[in-house]
Amino acid sequence: MKGRFELERVRDGQSDFILMMIIVLLAGCGFAALFSASYHYANKYFNDSFLFIRKQLLLGAAGAALGFAAYKTPVDVLRKYTPLMLMGTFVLILLTFIPGISEEILGARRWIFIFGYSFQPSELGKLAIILYLANIFDKKQDRMHDLGNTVIPPLIILAIMLGLVLLQNDFSSAVFILVIGLSVFFMAGVPLLYFIYLIVAIVPISVIFLFTKPHRVERLITFINPETDPVGSGYQVIAAQSALKNGGLFGQGLGNGIKKLGGLPEVHSDFIFASTAEEVGFIGVLCIIALFIGFAVRVMQKGCRSQSRFDFLLSFGLSISILYQALFNMAVVSGLVPATGIPLPFFSSGGSSLLVTFIMCGLLLGITKRQSEEKY
Repeated sequence: MKGRFELERVRDGQSDFILMMIIVLLAGCGFAALFSASYHYANKYFNDSFLFIRKQLLLGAAGAALGFAAYKTPVDVLRKYTPLMLMGTFVLILLTFIPGISEEILGARRWIFIFGYSFQPSELGKLAIILYLANIFDKKQDRMHDLGNTVIPPLIILAIMLGLVLLQNDFSSAVFILVIGLSVFFMAGVPLLYFIYLIVAIVPISVIFLFTKPHRVERLITFINPETDPVGSGYQVIAAQSALKNGGLFGQGLGNGIKKLGGLPEVHSDFIFASTAEEVGFIGVLCIIALFIGFAVRVMQKGCRSQSRFDFLLSFGLSISILYQALFNMAVVSGLVPATGIPLPFFSSGGSSLLVTFIMCGLLLGITKRQSEEKY
């Protein structure tokens, strides 16, 4: 009787402990970095040093609850409601164009405001498009060369998502969703020739969109040479690079950075990596990067062993979404790519990104649990 009970308990499966510890470490480092980066700004402008970290901790608790719900959701239920989630995301994005529910901030309509809280639907769009593509390509895995029935329909859905996000004047999020979507297309086994067709079509369209808005051109010029406008559009990039240099090898020590005291705009948000790098130094930065890469590698190791093609594609899409976003944010702060509004997962202040990131982590832990069950 005892042996039977133990066998049934093993068959229940367990999520991957190492992956869980990496997630906990990333979240812990993120909360510590945000408190250090935001306490002076919050005290100066809101007379409350704990404002941003308190909100982040509350959102983290809500995200953990949503992540646990995602972890416990059976895969058949998840797949059944994926189309509904996709349609719901489209509706939420459309709400950003309704006055009263949304408002234009810095030329973009990215957020909806309800009962004093804001949410950025394009963050949910990343999750929805990955779930949809994993689901549809699993169903059509034996027809990947069928352009009309297998490739074009999901490409249309991806194009609709991109179009809605672009209408919000959120070019960076649209590009990010495009990269994630095409990565899943490639991993699903879409023939390489189709990608050549896509690139031929996408590159000129992207260039046109890039040059249709003055602020995008300004960011591009600033990226090429920040000194062209050192007190304007180039100021943030120059200040971020200065913070990175101040960090040196071992950093100034947590809480001892000086750029966050007023020399670096958006230090608690998109440019938090600059403040963190100043305080933890090159060694600390390498550790943070190693955590993100270790996170993605661990997920992919588990995903590749899964007998479910849906779980494999989902684990790939979710892991590279978080990894790409982290590396892209770091590249922006380092001046390697033009400035965008892409936050640093687990670190940047912002509820939408944190909630969606925790949901993704819950889904990934669920995949590792199912993968362990397949062994028995």
